[in-house]
Amino acid sequence: MAVATQTLEELCINSIRFLAIDAVEKAKSGHPGLPMGAAPMAFVLWDKFMRFNPKNPKWFNRDRFILSAGHGCMLQYALLHLTGYDSVTLEDIKQFRQWDSKTPGHPENFETEGVEVTTGPLGQGIANGVGLAMAEAHLAAKFNKPDAKIVDHYTYVILGDGCNMEGVSGEACSLAGHLGLGKLIALYDDNHISIDGSTDVAFTEDVSKRFEAYGWHVLHVENGNTDLDAIAKAIEAAKAVTDKPTMIKVTTTIGYGAPNKQNTAGIHGAALGTDEVAATRSNLGWEHEPFVVPQDALNHMHKAIERGAGYEAEWNNLFDEYKAKYPQEAAEFDRYLSGKLPDGWDKVLPSYTAEDKGLPTRKHSEACLNKLAAVLPELMGGSADLTHSNLTEIKGESDFQKGQYQNRNIHFGVREHGMGAICNGMALHGSGLIPYGATFLIFTDYMRAAIRLSALSQAGAIWVMTHDSIGQGEDGPTHQPVETLSSLRAIPNLTVIRPADGTECSGAYKVAITRAKENAPTLLAFSRQALPNLTPTSIEGTTRGAYTVVDCQGTPELILIGTGSELNLCVTAAEKLAGEGKKVRVVSMPSWELFEEQDAAYKESVLPKAVTKRLSVEAAVSFGWHKYVGTEGDTVSIDRFGASAPGGTCMEKFGFSVDNVLAKAKALLG
Repeated sequence: MAVATQTLEELCINSIRFLAIDAVEKAKSGHPGLPMGAAPMAFVLWDKFMRFNPKNPKWFNRDRFILSAGHGCMLQYALLHLTGYDSVTLEDIKQFRQWDSKTPGHPENFETEGVEVTTGPLGQGIANGVGLAMAEAHLAAKFNKPDAKIVDHYTYVILGDGCNMEGVSGEACSLAGHLGLGKLIALYDDNHISIDGSTDVAFTEDVSKRFEAYGWHVLHVENGNTDLDAIAKAIEAAKAVTDKPTMIKVTTTIGYGAPNKQNTAGIHGAALGTDEVAATRSNLGWEHEPFVVPQDALNHMHKAIERGAGYEAEWNNLFDEYKAKYPQEAAEFDRYLSGKLPDGWDKVLPSYTAEDKGLPTRKHSEACLNKLAAVLPELMGGSADLTHSNLTEIKGESDFQKGQYQNRNIHFGVREHGMGAICNGMALHGSGLIPYGATFLIFTDYMRAAIRLSALSQAGAIWVMTHDSIGQGEDGPTHQPVETLSSLRAIPNLTVIRPADGTECSGAYKVAITRAKENAPTLLAFSRQALPNLTPTSIEGTTRGAYTVVDCQGTPELILIGTGSELNLCVTAAEKLAGEGKKVRVVSMPSWELFEEQDAAYKESVLPKAVTKRLSVEAAVSFGWHKYVGTEGDTVSIDRFGASAPGGTCMEKFGFSVDNVLAKAKALLG
């Protein structure tokens, strides 16, 4: 039955619905069901609660909104357009999912102003939200004063059944409950439908009880389709609880209003089709042509522009007062937001000579972290329950815990995937924080989706990975990464660095900190075993990805290329070959990505094309090295899984010895 009249609120909600319907229909691709069902809760949230400024999407003290169920992105694009963001015009809505549009198939923060984080892989968004809430809590504890709360905003998330099925959400939400993040409010679109049909086929647990067990405040809106008052009261109740995050289960009908397809999997991920669109227009009393928004609805939604300007002006006045009363703190806060590093910050990074005691590079990493933490208060992070193996504790600093949010040492627990997504959220908070997350290199497999998304979404996180090779030893092949470095190097926009000694560790951290401020992630791979410090290594050379550490007179006959713990094998082998009259160059190549950024002249100076006899030495698979050793070169590598034995034994048995490097080198030299 057609709806004869619509209230202003219904007009606004249906405007959201039909922008989504029309955009998906035009694109012949997309997910209309979620926007149709979640439009009421989203409208209430954006219209009555969220503080944001459409004309300044980067205003610092805005509430953050994440659509964790990113497949329903037309919900977010409709909200951005209707509330007056310049980033999403009506033409952008019409170009949904098209080449070079601002309305891609899932929300992407680097494409669309107003989108805080990239979502789509389910569960990542809510986990990012935990990171955003942790960033807000930390900054509030650090900078707020009793008479001036300059950091005071909420993180709101809309998530779906799929998000709650994915394990990453459980990891992150468990930690959020432990930490008592009261400024995190999640609205769960409880529509009981996924791609395979009813969620009853695989997902029948009581999600509310699960979140209660996590330590969350849990509420339920039984009619999320039309009971706007209940939605508003639930959000008000959520805000009133300050010592727990809140999960509001909002029961909705997916595809609400589509008479033949609502509450079915058919409306989850496909356009309605011409007949069903017409039936939905009739059913909801929508007499407007595609992409037409009633002026009354637009006028009401555009009130967000004036509200937002007022919110920002109010905050600017507060910050002016803060500057007058607390100039030192204000200056530091301004530096955070500017993304600038303090002058001379990198001077604290140590350098070493061959006379300095050899240490595991994870130990050098610890030294770098602590030196940097002393001059970079925005640096914070921790480990997935491996603090004393990864050596990631900031000495003299207390733990980030409930009510102790000013501290910088984070215990993520055995939650690698959650840790990765949380660090991404912290990096994307827009406050200049530099988060780091640590585990064993092999366990990047547990957090690969988050690492990939850090590269995709331009999140300036630092991934600190230790126990980087078969030198890990007795724990055996389950803990010995062989293919891991190669697979990580395949991720675009991720800089992977495997330093060979203390000096190269300092160079690696110089790159990582700089790139974090440039909104790019870096992954550092450190050894468990002690390595000698090599006199020719340098911080500057490390920052260029590859450089000559040992050279010969004239054109070399052979180039040995080493990374990490294997560089020393190359240096020693080169000395022996030189003693036999051979012309050998040794190149340290801690980072393929950094080397590829250099100009052609520099690359030629390090790896001249005329020298075709090359040998790479790395305790990992050979895959990828042929780009640098060519068809006439060779590798010392391990193209199988490792073994359980002392680390030194593993290295020897698998050919990572000076003798084997010499044998391979001489074979190349003929």
